[in-house]
Amino acid sequence: VQLQASGGGLVQAGGSLRLSCVVSELAFGRLSLGWFRQAPGTEREFVAAVKWSSQQYYAEAVKGRFTISRDRAKNTVYLQMNSLIPADTAVYYCAAGSSLIASTMRAPDAYDYWGQGTQVTVSS
Repeated sequence: VQLQASGGGLVQAGGSLRLSCVVSELAFGRLSLGWFRQAPGTEREFVAAVKWSSQQYYAEAVKGRFTISRDRAKNTVYLQMNSLIPADTAVYYCAAGSSLIASTMRAPDAYDYWGQGTQVTVSS
């Protein structure tokens, strides 16, 4: 399974970006998909995830500002990011897993496959 993330860039505080992640897997519908981020000197942290059943999960820091969605026809998962703040600056990674349950959706180690990351920089 390969994941290709795109859509990062430089944006001013208050702006929006949409990240995309194309998944090369015919069993896309059975995968749970997540977005994580990592800022310099910090550990990778959970941002949002969508279970194969379409149930969504969000980190408290992004709830109400970010929206995760999946397009089964395009094998793509999106992360719409609105009202961006400088603290959102990080490299964003998409991830996929086939054995996730509700209690593991936020854990990086639970995901089997990772994309290469895309940089998001929010200026103040």
